[in-house]
Amino acid sequence: MLENKNMNNLKSERLPYFPNVNSLMKISLGLIFFTILSTAFVYAETISVDVDGTSFDVQYTAVGMTVTGIESDTESVSLIFSVDVTDSTGILNVELERSFFDSIYDDTDDLFFILADGDEAISEEIQSTSQSRSLIITVPSGTEDLEIIGSVFNNSVEEPIVEEPIVEEPIVENIPNNECGPGTILEDDICILDQRCGPGTILEDGVCVLDSTPVTSSSSGNSKELIMSITVAFVIAGIIGIILALISRANRNKN
Repeated sequence: MLENKNMNNLKSERLPYFPNVNSLMKISLGLIFFTILSTAFVYAETISVDVDGTSFDVQYTAVGMTVTGIESDTESVSLIFSVDVTDSTGILNVELERSFFDSIYDDTDDLFFILADGDEAISEEIQSTSQSRSLIITVPSGTEDLEIIGSVFNNSVEEPIVEEPIVEEPIVENIPNNECGPGTILEDDICILDQRCGPGTILEDGVCVLDSTPVTSSSSGNSKELIMSITVAFVIAGIIGIILALISRANRNKN
């Protein structure tokens, strides 16, 4: 009985030193909240790199290491990260925009080649979209330079230029209003008599005026023909008279 009483007293003395359930719940929630905040602070680090005078932003996440600088090598088509690995192994998660840096062979995606101080590093492509590619790289302790080798810089896709068809305007020939002679008008490419004004008049500037064109009368033409006919008759009669005279003279000489 005395031993049991001593054991109960010992347990009652130790109980106040153990945390209760509420305290454990608070500690657990605090640890979860701290983990979430720590994870959030890891994301969205950005570093700029210059490629042939053009600056590009590279987003990355570093765990167990820090990125102190970045530069480009256009001859080997690579990005070189200056790193400081603080843990036994560092993890670098980097997102590469396709328009800035990519690895392509025969119009298809090719693997990036990763070197840690000249030695091949363990890497994996965890995401690939039409806009970017994401890599996760395991960086050994003591690494100073981490090189990502691709195939092309500034791989911007130019939109094809669509040439608009040239529409030729029809050529309209202006036909002059006075192409036909006085007293005629042009209809359906044919000159016809202008009957809009009365006889002896023509249309000028929208007004009917007297036709000043001289008209040759038919009577003068007939008289000329009559004179010509009489003259020809006299000539023919004279020729016949001369022939008859010569014949008569020849007969007299014979007799």
